[in-house]
Amino acid sequence: MSVTVQMLVDKLKLEIAYGDTSHLEKEITTADISRPGLEMTGYFDYYSPERLQLFGMKEWSYLTKMTSHNRYQVLSEMFQSETPAAIVARNLDIPEEMLRAAKEHNVAILKSHVPTSRLSGEISGYLDSCLAERISVHGVLMDIYGMGVLIQGDSGIGKSETGLELVKRGHRLVADDRVDVFAKDEETLWGEPAEILRHLLEIRGVGIIDIMSLYGASSVKDSSQVQLSIYLENFETGKDFDRLGNGNEEIELSGVKVPRIRIPVKTGRNVSVVIEAAAMNYRAKQMGFDATKTFEERLTKLISQHEENQ
Repeated sequence: MSVTVQMLVDKLKLEIAYGDTSHLEKEITTADISRPGLEMTGYFDYYSPERLQLFGMKEWSYLTKMTSHNRYQVLSEMFQSETPAAIVARNLDIPEEMLRAAKEHNVAILKSHVPTSRLSGEISGYLDSCLAERISVHGVLMDIYGMGVLIQGDSGIGKSETGLELVKRGHRLVADDRVDVFAKDEETLWGEPAEILRHLLEIRGVGIIDIMSLYGASSVKDSSQVQLSIYLENFETGKDFDRLGNGNEEIELSGVKVPRIRIPVKTGRNVSVVIEAAAMNYRAKQMGFDATKTFEERLTKLISQHEENQ
C-alpha cells in the first residue's frame, strides 16, 4: 500500500503551511521519522532525506539561535527532492528560511498542535500499518466480542455461512474470502479486507451480499487484530480432536504466531455457537481462568481421595 503526504494530512488532521497538489502527491516510502539534530550542526554523513523531517521544541529552539544565513544553508541541504515533507509540532512558528528552502526544493511544510513525542508516535503507528508488507490468506475474519478470529478450513466447508450466522448473532465481519494480514509489530498481527471485497460476503446459492446494507454499520469493521485462528475440518470417525482444550497448535503469519483451534464440522452441529464459545474460552484463559486446569485439579483431587479411601 502506498501512502502520500495528503493521506497523512487527512489522517492526522495536519495543517498545510506550504504545499500544493504536486507536493501533497509525493509518496512516503518509509515509516522511519527523522528528528534532525546533528544535521543542524552541519553533519550530514548519515542523513536520510527520504524520511519525514519532524521539528519539535528542541529543533526549533536550536534553529532560532542560528543566524539567518546558517539557518537557510542547513535547511536547504536538509530539504531534498526525495524528502516527502517537514512537520512542525506544537504549533511553533515556521522560520522564513524554512519556507524559502521548502519552496526551492518542492517540499511541503505541515503543522500540528500536538506535542512532538505524541505526534511522532501517531505518525509512526499510521505509517507502520500502511507500509507493512501484506500477505493474503484464505478465510473469514470476524470480530467476536472485540477479539479478531480468523476462520479457515477446506473450500466449501461453510466458512462464509458461519460468518453470516455470527453476524446475525451480533458480531462483526472484517473480511471474507481473502484476508490481507500484516505484522504491526513483532507480536501483533492485523487483518483487513481487500478493498474490492470490503463489507461483502459470498454465500453459495445466494451470491454476493452486502453485509453493511443488510445488517447495518454495526455489523462490519474495517480492520482487526488477529488473535485466534479457528480451523474447520470435516468430522471423521476415529480422527483425534482436542477434547480437553490443552492443545498448543499455532500458525505463523508474517512472522507472528497465532494460536489455532481445530473444530470438527458435521451435520447438526451449530458451528457458530462453538466458535463463540472457543473465543470466550480463549479470552478467559488470557485472563487466567483456565477450565482445563480446573478440571485437571478436580480430577487429581478426586483420584487422591479415591486412593486414600482404599
